[in-house]
Amino acid sequence: MSEPLLSEVSRPGRPGHQLPACDVPDAPLPEAVLRDELRLPELGELEVIRHFTHLSQCNVSIDTTFYPLGSCTMKYNPRINEDVARLPGFALLHPYQPEETVQGALRLMYELQRALAEITGFSATCLQPAAGAHGELAGMLMIRAYHQRRGQGHRTKVLIPSSAHGTNPATAAMCGYYTVAVPTDARGNVDPERLRAELDEHTAALMITNPSTLGLFEEHIQEIVQAVHEAGALVYGDGANLNAILGMVKPGALGFDALHINVHKTFSTPHGAGGPGAGPVVVGPTLEPFLPRPIVARDAQGHYTLDGGGPDSIGRLRAFYGHFGIFVRAYTYLRMHGADGLRRISEAAVLNANYLRSLLQGVYELPYPRTCMHEFVLSGRRQKVLGVKTLDIAKRLIDYGFHPPTIYFPLIVEEAIMAEPTETESKDTLDAFAQALLAIAREAEANPDLARSAPHTAPVRRLDEVTAARKPILRWDSGRK
Repeated sequence: MSEPLLSEVSRPGRPGHQLPACDVPDAPLPEAVLRDELRLPELGELEVIRHFTHLSQCNVSIDTTFYPLGSCTMKYNPRINEDVARLPGFALLHPYQPEETVQGALRLMYELQRALAEITGFSATCLQPAAGAHGELAGMLMIRAYHQRRGQGHRTKVLIPSSAHGTNPATAAMCGYYTVAVPTDARGNVDPERLRAELDEHTAALMITNPSTLGLFEEHIQEIVQAVHEAGALVYGDGANLNAILGMVKPGALGFDALHINVHKTFSTPHGAGGPGAGPVVVGPTLEPFLPRPIVARDAQGHYTLDGGGPDSIGRLRAFYGHFGIFVRAYTYLRMHGADGLRRISEAAVLNANYLRSLLQGVYELPYPRTCMHEFVLSGRRQKVLGVKTLDIAKRLIDYGFHPPTIYFPLIVEEAIMAEPTETESKDTLDAFAQALLAIAREAEANPDLARSAPHTAPVRRLDEVTAARKPILRWDSGRK
């Protein structure tokens, strides 16, 4: 049974507030905004506190349970990040203070820029983008500006692997490009021959994720990058899966021209819930003149300043310079771990993913039987034959106390189940999660209705997601049944 609305437990005459005496002259309110018919709940303060506290206990978060979303990297956010971000010298700054009064903040941004460039193998960083998709937009706008600067505005085609993130084709389209999908071969790689067949004088870029959304490292990545460059195009890297290769592979060293970094996925800043976020973009020398500005620079006297850049810059992406509190969190994480620690993060993430994969691959189908990186993709095709779809498996996992993994993505895998354990989960947690999935597979054979009617223990049972998407209720109505 779902939690009752406040209006359902309201009783007349139960005030839960005490307004202070008015300290300004009374003034009539505009008649157009008065709503006498609005029935606000009447409850005591304690009742309201208990109501919302109970609702909060129904939430699922990384603090309460394993959150194995493939492609989303829901890793633990260390509390020290929050402590540092709340230091008054950081938290109470205003983005338009004079530069001489915020030298410490500018230094942090400058050092974060350099650290992100070093980690990824690029020459320059812009911290402005507010999210990964915003970083993608910045990268593709720079690529467009690069081609236009060279008089090659006829390059209007962007190649995107079939295993790419959904934001990639959307971003390319926003920049005025049309996209062509490059299929995946039998081993889960971008098919190099099909890629070459699409490369021509109209190609502006390849947008590629490495490791891919299949959780696999591209075995032909250097060959692919070389072919794209020989065709006069550039390589844009989706950095969503950077958590798998820290300290081991630098995308810039592979020949990528630009890359965005999801700091919430790799450097432990908060994820989701509508922001604030950050998606720094890093570039090599080819695109550095086109970098969004301003970025933080350091002069010969050691003074930190905001550099507006030259005439080729694509300009500002937003009013301020990025979400500073997120920068503080990422910087703290980097300084705590250091270079050796970052490599250990990726080693543990890859180990955890392969351990979990090995526990499940005999029962759930493994479309690409290779060693994975930080995540892996299974298929529920065997269970679907028994009448239990991947959606049913996901809903049944809720009864076992686990948030479901990503399902039905990537689209190229039928009944996809995409899981990423991250480096922060223990072997005990991985064992328990695997046992739950194995138990559900046994239930699919013995009692498929159990999964088809799940969840059974959640505050809200299975919702009509199709109707909710097509006919959303966007306005509260106290009289709705």
